[in-house]
Amino acid sequence: MAGANAQRGVALVVSDVDGTLLDPEKNLSPGAPAGVKRLQQAGIRFTVASARPPRLTYALLRDLHVSGPSACFNGALLIDPDCNILHQLPMTSTDAQTVADHIRKSLLDLWVYTDTNWYVSNPDGPHVEHQEELMQCQAAPLLSYDMSQFHVLKLVGVSDDYGAVQRAQFELDHLFGVAISATRSSDYYLDVTHADANKGTVILMLSRMLNIPTEQIATLGDMPTDVLMFRQSGVSIAMGNATDEVKAQATYVTKSNLEDGFVYAIEHFILGGEQKQAAD
Repeated sequence: MAGANAQRGVALVVSDVDGTLLDPEKNLSPGAPAGVKRLQQAGIRFTVASARPPRLTYALLRDLHVSGPSACFNGALLIDPDCNILHQLPMTSTDAQTVADHIRKSLLDLWVYTDTNWYVSNPDGPHVEHQEELMQCQAAPLLSYDMSQFHVLKLVGVSDDYGAVQRAQFELDHLFGVAISATRSSDYYLDVTHADANKGTVILMLSRMLNIPTEQIATLGDMPTDVLMFRQSGVSIAMGNATDEVKAQATYVTKSNLEDGFVYAIEHFILGGEQKQAAD
């Protein structure tokens, strides 16, 4: 799959974070910094598109020496390397209320993200403590379910009942009269943003901002939310830990995030490492 298939003309690589750049323990893949440096030495720009809030991307942008815009909240927020806001797309109060009510009706915990704060309906619920450790701050208790009080950039339905999360996504996808994007960033997170805040739109926005044609953009990811950016990019690479459904939507499949699959993809499908080795 590599070698003769190595890509030419790639000017920008956009990577998902969790499950792609990070291993299952949420640590940066060992070879990732060197892989990004290889890209930069080859004149190829690099950035990330993530469901994460800015607080959880800042250290990553610093460690990988990202110099351009990157996306948080699946594209509801674009920031520069210093986390200054370049663009934001909040949900309307009406749509946010409809989604919040549906998440609660589906018996999922509700998380509300604004540009600066994070609120949770159940402070003792699943994944809250781990998220607090990652963000190095406590979640604020959600004291009101009136979404008009918040500048909502992302709503999250959270449950370890993966079937319930999947059903809630299906129902939101078929909910009439709302302009939303509902995707699963993991089996237990249902992320909901404005309809135009998705990773496919991120690729189109980065293309315009950086004056790089979409066919010269390569994308990497592992979840259904990443398929949206696969469809807008010239080259797409699914992680080995992705589902078969996600893999089927990608140009190539690399190794898993336990095997430094990000670096393998950079070397073999972007820079053409095997082809160079054969030439030697």
